[in-house]
Amino acid sequence: MLKRRTDLAVEATQLWQEQAGETTQLRGVQARDSVREGYKVTTVRILDESGAQALGKPVGTYITVELDGLLRREEDAFPRAARALAAELRGLLDLKEGDAVLVAGLGNRAITPDGIGPKAADYTLVTRHLVEQVPEQFGAFRPVSALAAGVLGTTGMESGELISAVVEKTRPACVLAVDALASRSLRRVGRTVQLSDTGIVPGSGVGNHRMALNRETLGVPVIAIGVPTVVDAATLACDLLSEAGREDLDPAALSGAGENLIVTPREVDTQVGDLAKVIGYGIDLALQSGLDVADIDLLLS
Repeated sequence: MLKRRTDLAVEATQLWQEQAGETTQLRGVQARDSVREGYKVTTVRILDESGAQALGKPVGTYITVELDGLLRREEDAFPRAARALAAELRGLLDLKEGDAVLVAGLGNRAITPDGIGPKAADYTLVTRHLVEQVPEQFGAFRPVSALAAGVLGTTGMESGELISAVVEKTRPACVLAVDALASRSLRRVGRTVQLSDTGIVPGSGVGNHRMALNRETLGVPVIAIGVPTVVDAATLACDLLSEAGREDLDPAALSGAGENLIVTPREVDTQVGDLAKVIGYGIDLALQSGLDVADIDLLLS
């Protein structure tokens, strides 16, 4: 049977309910909806191994923020989105004053759907050198460094190897890893951000699994920030047929020739640019207390 590919915990929960024919709460999993700055937020907590096995994801917290208003260019959509992400991110962080943080942008800048990580790193307020060298002016800032790790094909090194080396040298208290993800539906592509405290496996969204980035491999907590930019073609076809009422078709028949085909929307360049900036600003607001979006505009200019 075709396995529908998704990196989003909220979709994994929906898939389990559809396949099991259940509307009740999944054992070992808690889910709740809320609203932050006008955007819908879904929090899924996988509490134990039974929940992890059912959803195929590690035990931990997964927060999905739906940013449809950003695509519609609603009034104040960008600052509201940045503040919403910052607030949810703060809830996952356990940092003391002065703790250093490394922001790792994963992916290939040259491939638009895979460039969300490096582009988000461009909007990160990098302060580690300033805090160390000009403490009289920047001593109140949290030390933050950023790394766009690249990919194996362009650097000859696993992104995990580079990040591990940087972590060993700079000794951050936490790593924020930003990467592209895969969704089961085009409706969430380019308009959803997932935060999780379980780390990330670069390339897993397109079946190209690399070294995991988590507390076990890096020795520090890893908060993953991901945006779905692609949909597996067979998964998308299965969903489209279901919506058309063709439940009689065997999903396994949709694999084969299109098994390795990945779909992305034609406006993905705009979506990636918008969400990379939102994520970067959200990280800045979460890490640097007392700043607002206007302050970050000034400091990054």
